[in-house]
Amino acid sequence: MLPILLRMATPDPASRAATRPAGRPRDTRLDDAILSATQELLEDVGYPGLTMEAVARRAGTTKPAIRRRWASRQHLVIAALADTMGTAPTPDTGCTHCDLIEGIDTLSRAFGGRLGRRTLPALMADLADDPALDRVFTETIFRPRRATTEAALRRGIERGDIRADADIDLLLDLLGATTYHRVLFGHLPVTDSLAHDVVMTVMGGAATPRWRGRYQRRHESDHD
Repeated sequence: MLPILLRMATPDPASRAATRPAGRPRDTRLDDAILSATQELLEDVGYPGLTMEAVARRAGTTKPAIRRRWASRQHLVIAALADTMGTAPTPDTGCTHCDLIEGIDTLSRAFGGRLGRRTLPALMADLADDPALDRVFTETIFRPRRATTEAALRRGIERGDIRADADIDLLLDLLGATTYHRVLFGHLPVTDSLAHDVVMTVMGGAATPRWRGRYQRRHESDHD
């Protein structure tokens, strides 16, 4: 009734259909509250213990409001993980290994803490049984981060820091795999130095002589 009262008229059905408002804009503040509540609960109770009811209570909203935004608990968790990681691309500072370290560290910070350890292992089981959900995870989290890291590698090739014949897909797998492996299996921690150690190990095999010489000279000058 509100749109009709605001127009102070009663147009014909065709006109009413053409002028009907599209609805209220989505409240991004509520989105943020729901995602924050989900992240807190994942740290507190883990993925298996997370319920939509608990998220609604902590966010100060209702289950229907959450369902209007995310189709299922799994979709909500994927959105919360993506929000934890953020959308900042791997930087372009002109220093190939510096950029790669920063990019991989973003992954390590997002998943290497309590939230990631209590979420990813159980979520992976759900993804294995649900191809559609797996595609959501891939498109929301895996592929964007991989794409921005690939861009950093290709910039490294253009600068002459990485061999032109390097297998980009293999390098991408090597760069990200250590973080995922440690989060999923928990045999070793995701340390503050992990991103640096992984990148420098990969560069040890993929870098050009030009980069090696420049890095060695810089390293030696730092210790003079």
